[in-house]
Amino acid sequence: MLYQEDNLLMLSGVQHYAFCKRQWSLIHIEQQWSENVLTYEGQQMHGRADDPYFSETRGDVLISRALPLVCYSIGFYGKADVVEFHAVVSSRSGSIIGERDAIALPGREGLWRPFPVEYKRGKPKSGDWDEVQLCAQAMALEEMFGVQLTEGALYYGERGRRVSVTLTEGLRRRVYALFEEMHGLFLAGVTLPAVYSSKCKNCSLLDICMPAILSRKSKQTRGYLQHYLDKEMG
Repeated sequence: MLYQEDNLLMLSGVQHYAFCKRQWSLIHIEQQWSENVLTYEGQQMHGRADDPYFSETRGDVLISRALPLVCYSIGFYGKADVVEFHAVVSSRSGSIIGERDAIALPGREGLWRPFPVEYKRGKPKSGDWDEVQLCAQAMALEEMFGVQLTEGALYYGERGRRVSVTLTEGLRRRVYALFEEMHGLFLAGVTLPAVYSSKCKNCSLLDICMPAILSRKSKQTRGYLQHYLDKEMG
């Protein structure tokens, strides 16, 4: 199945959804958004990476920024902060090393292997939220260029270094599963209920979402219904 352009979701949404399904609902279904210092710092970092008119070459690496991406098989569009194209070299026997992972670039000699790099403001997280976003970018590159990629990297501004990410089958299956859920919810226009957790305190949508209040009300409602049913059936 291939999705039509009208049904494509935003690539960045998979990171929101993996982090908090309600956050994704508020942003992508209800079009709610609010800034805090963390989102501002994140945008500043992405601003340095997201210059679509800037590219550079460092040795055998061509660096492209804000590269547009689309994946019709999974149903999303967006852009990659940075995609490095690494020159593929020949072995002593003359065969091309990693030829399945390489493409020809207009105006460039030889073959080049795409390598996505996603920029994040903070530090590595306990969940796989950043990894699924990077993997989705890689899967879009694979579909667009007809290559097979095995790894990418996350750059964390707080640490000032990269973390390599292996694009495993398990990570790919998770990307498929998340987008399948997202498409279903988006089509139905469903905003998921609030569930309060420790992640909420740093969320820019805290005042819009009101997870502590709504979670408590939800529990009170369930308790009332259970009490009523027990009374009726008793």
